Amino acid sequence: MATFKFELVSPERILFSGDVISVIVPSVEGEMTVLAGHAPLVATLKTGIVFVQTTESNGKEFFVNGGLVEVNQASTTILAEQGRFLEDVDTAVLDAEILTVETRVAGAHNDEEKKRLQESLVQLREFKHVFEQRKAA
Repeated sequence: MATFKFELVSPERILFSGDVISVIVPSVEGEMTVLAGHAPLVATLKTGIVFVQTTESNGKEFFVNGGLVEVNQASTTILAEQGRFLEDVDTAVLDAEILTVETRVAGAHNDEEKKRLQESLVQLREFKHVFEQRKAA
């Protein structure tokens, strides 16, 4: 199978860098799968899980909360506003993220910032609900 270079970068660190078979990305336009030779694009990320397929039978999952994905024919890069290994995420982490965004909404200085933060809050709450259902299964 064809591979391509992939990097997932958060403000704190590089979470992943290496050759992959595919990457499933939660964009605001919808979930998309990136394969080798994908058409170039730039998309905004929504809160969700990035699934990285490293071999035919193995993959890694990461939690992202906002950011951008840039795809070209040779590589894909995610610059996440927040990113973690999925195993480092639990409901307490998500509750803390929700509280942080709620506080930022209350202190927003203009309508545009407030709207963006409210959208982020909705995405976080939706993700928490899906995350809890996934853990219960």
